[in-house]
Amino acid sequence: MKNAVIGNNKQKANLIVLGAVPRLLYLLQQETSSTELKTECAVVLGSLAMGTENNVKSLLDCHIIPALLQGLLSLDLKFIEACLRCLRTIFTSPVTPEELLYTDATVIPHLMALLSKSRYTQEYICQIFSHCCKGPDHQTILFNHGAVQNIAHLLTSVSYKVRMQALKCFSVLAFENPQVSMTLVNVLVDGELLPQIFVKMLQRDKPIEMQLTSAKCLTYMCRAGAIRTDDNCIVLKTLPCLVRMCSKERLLEERVEGAETLAYLIEPDVELQRIASITDHLIAMLADYFKYPSSVSAITDIKRLDHDLKHAHELRQAAFKLYASLGANDEDIRKKIIETENMMDRIVTGLSESSVKVRLAAVRCLHSLSRSVQQLRTSFQDHAVWKPLMKVLQNAPDEILVVASSMLCNLLLEFSPSKEPILESGAVELLCGLTQSENPALRVNGIWALMNMAFQAEQKIKADILRSLSTEQLFRLLSDSDLNVLMKTLGLLRNLLSTRPHIDKIMSTHGKQIMQAVTLILEGEHNIEVKEQTLCILANIADGTTAKELIMTNDDILQKIKYYMGHSHVKLQLAAMFCISNLIWNEEEGPRRRCSSIWRDGSIRGTRKHPTSLVKEVQELASFDSFYLHTSPWTAGSCFAKAIW
Repeated sequence: MKNAVIGNNKQKANLIVLGAVPRLLYLLQQETSSTELKTECAVVLGSLAMGTENNVKSLLDCHIIPALLQGLLSLDLKFIEACLRCLRTIFTSPVTPEELLYTDATVIPHLMALLSKSRYTQEYICQIFSHCCKGPDHQTILFNHGAVQNIAHLLTSVSYKVRMQALKCFSVLAFENPQVSMTLVNVLVDGELLPQIFVKMLQRDKPIEMQLTSAKCLTYMCRAGAIRTDDNCIVLKTLPCLVRMCSKERLLEERVEGAETLAYLIEPDVELQRIASITDHLIAMLADYFKYPSSVSAITDIKRLDHDLKHAHELRQAAFKLYASLGANDEDIRKKIIETENMMDRIVTGLSESSVKVRLAAVRCLHSLSRSVQQLRTSFQDHAVWKPLMKVLQNAPDEILVVASSMLCNLLLEFSPSKEPILESGAVELLCGLTQSENPALRVNGIWALMNMAFQAEQKIKADILRSLSTEQLFRLLSDSDLNVLMKTLGLLRNLLSTRPHIDKIMSTHGKQIMQAVTLILEGEHNIEVKEQTLCILANIADGTTAKELIMTNDDILQKIKYYMGHSHVKLQLAAMFCISNLIWNEEEGPRRRCSSIWRDGSIRGTRKHPTSLVKEVQELASFDSFYLHTSPWTAGSCFAKAIW
């Protein structure tokens, strides 16, 4: 049976259909079966598992994993190795749930104990761990059972396969895990620190697989904060190694993995981005990623064409990711990226790719480049980027929507030429719809984009926003549990309530609800920034001609303004004083009446102040902050439109 199924998927499928699996498992678990028979059964089952995914599903349906795990309790090493080999094959299949390894709490410690039995148990167990460690919960379980200590010495094994599997195990353990990464930094193996061993494995004379995996270990440790970004092992070893992996000489799979790991390494660090951009002409090198598959006429081998087609999506995705990281902060790098041949056309094409992962990477790349004021005004306008972006926003998964809506915020900045056509294409309704999403990130982006849209906008646009959003939804957002949503909603209100005629118009129709919302926020348990924004809204209202009467006739609001003028925090003092300044500005009608209304009951901090001295004090305080300095009634006015970085 074993000889019949080796390398023959058809024979494997036939045996499974004929019911061989239950019989083999029965023999495997029978106490009367000899160890030799059990070992042969495990070998045949392992061979069946190496067939198609359907084969693995059939084995799982027969509950093969508990039977094999039970076999690990045997005292016979050959049988244990056969069970582990079969388990390795099953757990490395994409159809096998990783949780099956963690169902029984005794399995992981027993596997740790088996690591010392032979080089085969070391190889198979490390491979099982590296494939079944898929998140922080799994990392914690393995870490708590001594994975670091038990696997570290395997990096010096005489077996290359054992060293590689141990290395892969450390890469999955360290990924986004500060606890594991901090531990790895201090681990000694034969008197040498683990990071130094990883650096040795980066050397050019080592196999490419080893170089790449070592670079991933160091990258993940760096991103977790265990290694500084300016450490020589990152700047002089890891980064150059990953750039080498992006060259034409490497296999397509290696180029994909190298580019994605490098993108992750440099993503948060400006200096690493600059170093990478000038290393081995990386920006130009990445352009080659878009040239697959090669033209059919140039390919004589059909297998090569199939290989190119298989990896073409992955290459484009990796290139977009790396371009996004490279251009995250530096204007000169963004310019070089956009000037790369046909770059904007490639990104725009990427937005309509069939692969969700490629579309997401293309949107991320475009979002990164949209942080440039110059590119927003030139390249983005020349290629009408907003059109495919609006299509993406119509029907896309949340992960794409989050990035695409972030980018839309940048395209709606006041200096972006795309702002007007986006408004004309029905963006208001789309963004108002995002504010109702269950995803907090989408709500933030929807309200942020509306805030940018309302910045110094015409009355018609503001009216469209209020009509589409509805006051009910606006006030739901003001009570949102997410702080970012609340802050951006207050920013939207500030931008809506700017320019005197607009203030009076909006307050004439929505004044009662807005004043209620302001009162609730000022009375609530909110942080300084939220209350400062709320007082700025009041200052805008106070700049209106008729709108200010809503404050003057509301004793509760007046008392709150006076309270915050005496607050211990200077930001709240300043914002409250500008409310007063706008209310009593002496070029407008009735300032003395308003002064006496505000101050009829006396003092702030126990000191009675004359209105004239109050205005003088406000203006003196104003000189400390150039944004608030004014020679006419101050409008806290527009919350500066900000791009999402």
